[in-house]
Amino acid sequence: MTDPIKTKTPGKSRWHFQPDVPVQTSPLFSRPFRPAEVFKWFFKGWFPLTENMVVLALAVLSWILFHPTLEQTKVFDIDWIALIFIRNLCLILLVAGGLHLYFYVFRIQANERHYDARPLPKNNRVYTFNSQVRDNMFWTCASGVTIWTAYETLMMWAMANGYVSLLTWSEHAGWIVLLLFLIPIWETLYFYLVHRMLHWPWMYKYVHYLHHRNTNIGPWSGLSMHPVEHIIYLGSVLIHWIVPANPLIIIYHLQHYTLTAATTHTGYQGITIGNKLRIALGTFHHQIHHRFYECNYGGLEIPMDKWAGSFNDGTEDSHRAFLKRRQNI
Repeated sequence: MTDPIKTKTPGKSRWHFQPDVPVQTSPLFSRPFRPAEVFKWFFKGWFPLTENMVVLALAVLSWILFHPTLEQTKVFDIDWIALIFIRNLCLILLVAGGLHLYFYVFRIQANERHYDARPLPKNNRVYTFNSQVRDNMFWTCASGVTIWTAYETLMMWAMANGYVSLLTWSEHAGWIVLLLFLIPIWETLYFYLVHRMLHWPWMYKYVHYLHHRNTNIGPWSGLSMHPVEHIIYLGSVLIHWIVPANPLIIIYHLQHYTLTAATTHTGYQGITIGNKLRIALGTFHHQIHHRFYECNYGGLEIPMDKWAGSFNDGTEDSHRAFLKRRQNI
């Protein structure tokens, strides 16, 4: 296969594939406010086939087919907790494992839309088990899935016992649907704040370094973190001790944070069919973060990096400005 797009910018030699730049943030906070642009941004982020829609579908299936009732979760019990753990493990194997097979084992797209075509390291002592993939799988499954399950268990128990306010479909369907759209925006804000904290020297040296061993990323890299980082990262769901929710909201909230960690770290712009991008996945601005560290700490829904002066939009001018800032740090 050949790469269908090659953006002619001076910096493209740093990448095997570089999409159109500058990278664009959400128009939600642009001035003057343009409702049509905001609607277009949200519609494109959800329809017709997107990460958000796939994760929502998996959350609905999880809720209907593989989830205990609230009555069961009133008391901690190994049976329903194990059900959640096994389901979550199967989901990460399906999403991260499936994408890894698609892109890196069967190489169905070869290097089409592959940001950094260098192979993922093997026989490298930097990684647990001397392999990036095995290292990433271990930390994702052993720590990530365990802490993901612990948070879900806690939230379901709290909801069942009245510590978290319950929204019912019969009375609050509109609010539940609105929350599904708002959760990715909240996660972007939360992620930026905790990510900046994780780059403080002490936190980086003892905690966040593990995730950043992945300078070139693959699907298993997204949730490959130190257990302390998993506790901090997945703590996003604790907002529902304040904001009412229901079981589907909790499931979707946690699955969005965990499963899109895999999809956004594919190292590819997305899945192509007939040389056309059909499902957008790996975000270029976060690929830049893994290469250069001190930029693009957040997401694109809320332009926190722009406001804080840490945004690298992929253009040569932006990269030169980033290098100048880094010299002054």
